[in-house]
Amino acid sequence: MKSDKKPLGLYIHIPFCAKKCTYCDFYSLPGAESQMDDYVNALQIHLAEMAPFSAGYLVDTVYFGGGTPSYLGEKRLIKILKTILKRYTVPRGAEITLEANPDSAGDWKALRALRRAGFNRLSLGMQSADNRELAEIGRVHTMDQVKAAVDAARKAKFENLSLDLIYGLPHQTLGQWRENLAAAAALSPDHLSCYGLKVEEGTPLFREKDTAGLPGDEEQADMYLHTVDFLSRQGYIQYEISNFAKPGRESRHNMKYWALEEYAGFGPGAHSDMGGVRFAYVKDLDAYIQGVPTHNAPLSERDRIPPMDRDVEWIMLGLRTARGLDPKVFEARFRRRFTCFLPFLEECREAGYALQEEGRWHLTPQGFLVSNQIISGMLEVLAAEKRRRADAAARRDYRVNLD
Repeated sequence: MKSDKKPLGLYIHIPFCAKKCTYCDFYSLPGAESQMDDYVNALQIHLAEMAPFSAGYLVDTVYFGGGTPSYLGEKRLIKILKTILKRYTVPRGAEITLEANPDSAGDWKALRALRRAGFNRLSLGMQSADNRELAEIGRVHTMDQVKAAVDAARKAKFENLSLDLIYGLPHQTLGQWRENLAAAAALSPDHLSCYGLKVEEGTPLFREKDTAGLPGDEEQADMYLHTVDFLSRQGYIQYEISNFAKPGRESRHNMKYWALEEYAGFGPGAHSDMGGVRFAYVKDLDAYIQGVPTHNAPLSERDRIPPMDRDVEWIMLGLRTARGLDPKVFEARFRRRFTCFLPFLEECREAGYALQEEGRWHLTPQGFLVSNQIISGMLEVLAAEKRRRADAAARRDYRVNLD
């Protein structure tokens, strides 16, 4: 029987990690193990407190991200998941993902306990197959541990396994990236996320970027295009700029973000978009632990966004996906014609950056490389169209007033 409840994703932020990587700008805390139990208790309280607001929802995806969720240990993770399964409507077949680092995911019995508790998707932060590269960016695992974690996951009967990789690492050549990608594919994951290294301000790598030997834009572009071609030949379907999956193994949780579907986040730094309100919690573990029991989890932002004002996000996120933009959906959702975009999209098609297939517009691999510029162009068209409509409305009002 089909449920009349709306779908909802839950994101559980686990801010603990063994060591901060040189490129990481996520909210994560090495050396905070003494606060793990207090944090788990706070999460359980918060999940229970917010559960009544999800009465009209069906939680079809749950995602434990970080930080390093596996560093929390299977007993604490299971305790959190049990609270979710008890308090929320989670149907059979819901996607429940755990991010893990290879150094804390090599015990197959612990992984089996997690799978039996309800986790059914494992995302391993492999990042590289080269031990020198791993050490240079501050990773605490080795390639042998990656292989051991994959073996443990399969032995524990995880049937949905994802690997994360980063290209454009310090001193990395195209040849080395080819070897990393081939090594990852040889492990037969069901899903691969391949991200170009971004040097974020405030990270150790940012302070050393001028001397870190980072590949240039053209070298990164070659790495990306090789990734798309190689993984296609290996049977992986590209469904988003950086994400590739075997058929049916796309990340259902991440698709929520790109499709502007609703999700609720828990933990310091976690974001939510639910009931037309977007909000986020302060990136402060102590404040979260202390605030939750008094129903005062501190927010860093809270904005109510009218549905008609979601057009910018719809374009930005839709162009990141292989499905692209459906003009009919745009017109039905925002009650405006899509035709204003066509001249710009035709220019993109002539340049080899975009295609129109089955009525939808999507970017090519070459287009994904310059997606920021294309998205900016689309948003300029949208802004111009809004100004035109506003001017036309003002002229109509003026004529009415004259009459």
